Amino acid sequence: MKVVDLFCGCGGFSLGFQNVGFEIIAACDSWQKAVDIYNSNFSHKADLLDLSQTESSHFNHLKADVIIGGPPCQDYSAAGKRDETEGRASLTLKFADIVCQARPKYFVMENVDRIAKSETLKQATSIFSKANYGLTKIVLDASKCGVPQKRKRFFLIGELNGSDSFLTNELLADLSTSTTVRDYFGTRLDTEYYYRHPRSYARRAIFSIDEPSPTIRGVNRPIPKNYTPHKGDATQNLSLVRPLTTLERAEIQTFPADFVFSGNKTELEQVIGNAVPVKLAEYAGKVLLKYEIGQKVGKT
Repeated sequence: MKVVDLFCGCGGFSLGFQNVGFEIIAACDSWQKAVDIYNSNFSHKADLLDLSQTESSHFNHLKADVIIGGPPCQDYSAAGKRDETEGRASLTLKFADIVCQARPKYFVMENVDRIAKSETLKQATSIFSKANYGLTKIVLDASKCGVPQKRKRFFLIGELNGSDSFLTNELLADLSTSTTVRDYFGTRLDTEYYYRHPRSYARRAIFSIDEPSPTIRGVNRPIPKNYTPHKGDATQNLSLVRPLTTLERAEIQTFPADFVFSGNKTELEQVIGNAVPVKLAEYAGKVLLKYEIGQKVGKT
């Protein structure tokens, strides 16, 4: 099945879908650095494209079977201003317009779980429903989809001329127990504990590799010299703790070790933090493909 990836970033969504058998035929993002990294890792090329300035019919000629994408989440995110009037929330509606113009058989949209309570999502689902898409809405915990990270993400999945909740049971059926950092890395990490900079020092900052990582964000800082251990920290002994490297954080996003990253540290942390975890995308893609095959078998 042919796939177009909108807001592709450095390619986590694309790679996950490609790994389970989809063919990515086009991708785009408005950030040059993300596009450069994407184009260092795929045989097809992503375009530098600002979708807010692009006609919604731009992708119609590609005749995609599936359109995937994670519109910018900052206007909904706990790490952002949570203000839908900031402007980027309108790109969720742009995603809906592009899909409804191109009319692929399926679409898959990923975002932070807070979008579920947004006015923008209500508007987007109305656009999809009027175009006769059956809609599945679900929040998936990435740690139960093979990702060693407690990252809850909202998925809106549509099927043209389908029924609402058409994929809900299938998405829930294959979830695993939570994947820990040790489960994923085995003995490759030389530490039992690591530091993840908190949004507030009222929160814990030190985690054990025997639990899923907290959400990988676009910030990675060293342990402050005056850091006072939090009562919830996995250890109070700071001599046993280090921050994860940029590439280790990319692996927690389940990018393979040979995925090529380039750029300065600030850029890379942002690119990695913004990405859809590869194995979370694989999970959604695998379930969708299994459903599609079942639909075809049912019609023969």
